[in-house]
Amino acid sequence: MKDIIIPSQKVKREAYVFLGCFIFAFLLNIAAIIIYKTPWYEAFTQIGYVIVIAVVLYLIMAFIRFFIYLIKQLFKQKTKQ
Repeated sequence: MKDIIIPSQKVKREAYVFLGCFIFAFLLNIAAIIIYKTPWYEAFTQIGYVIVIAVVLYLIMAFIRFFIYLIKQLFKQKTKQ
């Protein structure tokens, strides 16, 4: 069976994308704390929800990136013909 090698550049890029999703979800949590005037300790007690939201955002972004990749591949094939 062949080994799959993933370059470190791709791993770092995906880690940065997920970090961006996590930061966005955390900022959403902070905004909700400010809007609904809840105690600030909820920024840390609700970290599980923040992680789930970050994963969902990452999966949505992955789907969109994959869809864009498919469209690019489709246009590459049409231009070659």
